[in-house]
Amino acid sequence: MEASTTFKQDLLLREYGRNVQDLVNYITKVEDRAERTRLSQLLINLMAKLNPQLREAQDYQQKLWNHLYVMSGSTLDVDAPYRLSAMEYLNDKPQKIEYPLDTPSYKHYGKNVELLVERATELEDEQEREAAIISIGKLMKTLYRSYNKDSITDGVILSDIRQLSKGKLNMDLSYIEKNNLFESNVRPQQDNQNQRSQQQSRGDNNRGRKNTRSSSNQRNK
Repeated sequence: MEASTTFKQDLLLREYGRNVQDLVNYITKVEDRAERTRLSQLLINLMAKLNPQLREAQDYQQKLWNHLYVMSGSTLDVDAPYRLSAMEYLNDKPQKIEYPLDTPSYKHYGKNVELLVERATELEDEQEREAAIISIGKLMKTLYRSYNKDSITDGVILSDIRQLSKGKLNMDLSYIEKNNLFESNVRPQQDNQNQRSQQQSRGDNNRGRKNTRSSSNQRNK
């Protein structure tokens, strides 16, 4: 069975254009085999420049020769470095993509969160595991808020982490709530303390200025 020349040209000319096809037609009419081979190699070099993304493939040179053979209508007779096969190239079926069949336990968190929880359970260092729980909790809370309009408590987040990790990941809920560890937009406590100290110093300065003004007014009197 032979594929029609029109079909093969329509399939590949979108990549290389009509000019390349005209060069292929010219090469097939050259009588000297050595000259056909030389011109074919020059055309392969040109095709590689016109289709640079093909260079990422491991066997891109063989694919280029197959492209050339296809555009010749399976009639190109040259000393090619590879076995040329047009029908095998055209009839290649794309590889099947494996889709995950298992659905996540919580759709609003997604499968990636479950993978993160699984990786966190493998951590042996207690501080690294605690940091992983906080990061995952922040992510889960953000994903939940983008999926649902309702708010969610830290207790629910922590309970979901326990369930996803099969009880391997856990933290003190009161400590999480007190420090707002699952809130991604909360500044560290140190920043808050710095702000309080700055406000206190400003207040002391203002009170000092008021006292100075009042004492000067009394002297004037």
